[in-house]
Amino acid sequence: MLDEATKLSRLLPKKEADYFAKDRRIETVADLLAFWPRRYKTYESDLGRFRVGQYVTVVATVKSATSRPQPRAPRRKMLKVVLTDGRQELDVTFFSAWTPEKELRPGVRAIFAGEIGMYNQRWQLTHPGYSVLDDDDSGERKALIPFYRKVGRLSPWTVAEAVRTVLDVIDVAPEVVPEDILDARDLLGRLDALRAIHTPDSRAEVEAGQRRMRYEEAFVLQLVLARRRAEQQALTTRGRSAITGGILDAFDARLPFTLTAGQERIGGEIADDLARETPMHRLLQGEVGSGKTLVALRAMLAVVDSGGQAALLAPTEVLAQQHHRSITRMLGDLAAGGLLGGADQGTRVALLTGSMSTAERRAALLEIASGQAGIVIGTHALLQDNVQFADLALVVVDEQHRFGVEQRDALRAKGTQPPHVLVMTATPIPRTVAMTVFGDLETSTLRELPAGRAPITSHVVPEWKDWFPRTWERVAEEVRLGRQVYVVCPRIGGDADGSDDLDGADIVVPDRPSRVAGPDGHAGSDADDGHGEGPSGEGDDLEPPGDIEVEEDRLPRPLHGVVETLAQLQAEPALAGVRMAMLHGRMPSEDKDSTMLAFAAGEVDVLVSTTVIEVGVDVHNASMMVILDADRFGVSQLHQLRGRVGRGGLPGLCLLVSGTPNDQTGQRLESVAATLDGFELARLDLSQRREGDILGAAQHGSRTQLEFLHVLEHEDCIEAAREDAFALVAADPTLAAHPDLKKAVDARVDAEQAAYLERG
Repeated sequence: MLDEATKLSRLLPKKEADYFAKDRRIETVADLLAFWPRRYKTYESDLGRFRVGQYVTVVATVKSATSRPQPRAPRRKMLKVVLTDGRQELDVTFFSAWTPEKELRPGVRAIFAGEIGMYNQRWQLTHPGYSVLDDDDSGERKALIPFYRKVGRLSPWTVAEAVRTVLDVIDVAPEVVPEDILDARDLLGRLDALRAIHTPDSRAEVEAGQRRMRYEEAFVLQLVLARRRAEQQALTTRGRSAITGGILDAFDARLPFTLTAGQERIGGEIADDLARETPMHRLLQGEVGSGKTLVALRAMLAVVDSGGQAALLAPTEVLAQQHHRSITRMLGDLAAGGLLGGADQGTRVALLTGSMSTAERRAALLEIASGQAGIVIGTHALLQDNVQFADLALVVVDEQHRFGVEQRDALRAKGTQPPHVLVMTATPIPRTVAMTVFGDLETSTLRELPAGRAPITSHVVPEWKDWFPRTWERVAEEVRLGRQVYVVCPRIGGDADGSDDLDGADIVVPDRPSRVAGPDGHAGSDADDGHGEGPSGEGDDLEPPGDIEVEEDRLPRPLHGVVETLAQLQAEPALAGVRMAMLHGRMPSEDKDSTMLAFAAGEVDVLVSTTVIEVGVDVHNASMMVILDADRFGVSQLHQLRGRVGRGGLPGLCLLVSGTPNDQTGQRLESVAATLDGFELARLDLSQRREGDILGAAQHGSRTQLEFLHVLEHEDCIEAAREDAFALVAADPTLAAHPDLKKAVDARVDAEQAAYLERG
């Protein structure tokens, strides 16, 4: 019996099956049917859209064919064929002409594929692969010819014929989407969709097939999230509520400002969640500087009021120490519970990091285990086995994307009952992405900025322009006004071996021709081998566009390092007398802490740093930031970085220094400079990345990557799939009545993929 598990070696010639297995890891019928066409051609072709060296596939008619003996090998014939599309011509040359001479006669239509060249001012293909189109091909090959990523030495039509061979012998495909949903959503069955995509008669048929597979991708993802939501709701825990006259009331009474409407609303949502006996599982996202930490602190204090403990997990020591300082400062004597001078309602705030001394660590572990510390702040050190809580009631995960699902669950497991979970991210997430990636979390969004936050002005500064040195004069002016400045570099530098330590920077590949946008606006994979369009059927009659023109040198330029930049600035005449320091992740913990304390205290004017200051660092007197090699940072990270300035009522200034004149890079940086709307920038950032990057699917190879669903474009599909998935899980939590669907869900998300979904 032939089905999707059948090995291709049973259906295809051994040579073809070997190429599929070796070049694309395609070994079964299911693998091959999931090898989607990247574009489609009709039989008409334009022979005028070429460039030298381009790999082209054309459908054309033989206008003439002449052969002659080769000068140096009289027994071998050379065949020259002139092709035409009715308007323009293309020469084709074969140096071994016996078979082509018999097949390529005037009037014959065929497909040709090879590398284009120029000879005697005419376009030429030399010894290309070809396949003659017979009269019957209009029915067999359909009206559209699908083209796939290159597979070894197989020609594009050989790949297409292999797929067609497989489809001819398969009578049924496992149906993932229940039949009642197919009918309600007017979707094709799976086998019909596969045929519509691989052997279409029209573009409308392609779209119908893609629409069905797009829904399947969304449906399976939403089922993953719906099942996790159902599992969470089946758990029970202890409700936690603040008490009248407790530490939360005391803290609120001391606040020197009024909460924003958003902070009030979300604080109420979290309080309602905490009071329930079902563990809270909520995502708190918001603009840079919108006050997420204050919202989280008030939730932690409510838990302390109930007799429980709250743990705040931070990704770096710098951020953990910053949280500890700021929370202790905000609480005042409320953070000295049980100590001389401490408030009656007070608690303790413990800090636990990997670099603490043995005595410091022992004291912190004792406070945590005894319950004296109601609030515990730490890095991955919190996850170690010897860390024990008296009553862990709330887990707050800051910068969730820095942690894996195993790490978060290891902290949750330290509660005697399932703790409530609050996930925070300072990277705004568009709604459709949140629905797709964080659909198992309730989502709260802070958009308002607290009173006193000054606007930030951003400018792009080309490093190659004569007026770049004016940057350091501007820094000096800011320092003379009594303010402080960050200078951010992408790497540490100063290594004896010259290695580039990027120190956590979200470095992006410079805009180069290796990822060419397809006609649907989405970048193709480097592995596309000249067939880089996505599965969209729109505009696919054209060959892929040419290489993006990049004016910068093709050799990677060196990135600015903290060590070298500090030395350069110390020698800069405009900055004479300015107090400077550096900060990066390889410094000893005590040095990092003392440097940040000195900067916060105003003892350092200019801090030259890596991206360790990206989140959480809160120095109100910092009014300016210079980001060197800004073209190498992601859009969202640039937005995060500049959020470190303008936090104390002073106008903020951010200079995005670019080291490349590339137009695409310049447009991206200008987009960042033009808006402070983090959600708009998040859409821009995600539109420039593949969904596989968003969901982590790129880590699993092409078989798990989203092919048809673009989360920023298909909101209606995601919403419909979400509605159907949650209804199905409510009726059949284990998917027992849908074994093929359960198999697809289990295959979609293994342990590592689940971690990516959690992390976003």
